[in-house]
Amino acid sequence: MATTSDIRNGLCIKYNHDIFKIVEFLHVKPGKGPAFVRTKLKSVTTGKVIENTFSAGHKIDDVRVETHKFQYLYNDGEFYHFMNEEDYTQIRLLEAALDMPGLMKEGEVVTVMINTENNEPLSVEMPPNVILEVTHTEPGVKGNTATNATKPATVETGFEVNVPLFINEGDKIKIETEKGTYKERVKE
Repeated sequence: MATTSDIRNGLCIKYNHDIFKIVEFLHVKPGKGPAFVRTKLKSVTTGKVIENTFSAGHKIDDVRVETHKFQYLYNDGEFYHFMNEEDYTQIRLLEAALDMPGLMKEGEVVTVMINTENNEPLSVEMPPNVILEVTHTEPGVKGNTATNATKPATVETGFEVNVPLFINEGDKIKIETEKGTYKERVKE
């Protein structure tokens, strides 16, 4: 058993007969009244995100997890297949369990959280940034840079991201996986 003071991003808890991963949280101490913790919880089974408020000191039922490195192999529609880097066993996960499936290319190494009670995979954590090649984008219009102008670009995985006008097809770009946003161009 844990309390609200143990809440952190990535913590998995049992709540409403399901297992949820804490995506976001905020400790609030109003001037009047008791403190509380406002959280955003993502179901590891359905992918649905809910908001909930716990009063300070509230007991929460945390789930003991282990993390293992897995390599992304391929997807066949709704299932994504991964291979454990230590013992080469394979698992498959529903797309709902993944935060940003559009940013994963084959061979990407991710961290999979596994429930120690039943050895069931709970969620996939991607690296903070991924480097992908731009496969399609419109050419930037010269003189259209008075503001931070952006244009849509499609990367090698099929994911679409807004990039600055100077990015061209064939460029490699770094994308922040948490938000799915452009970070910088990568020089070879």
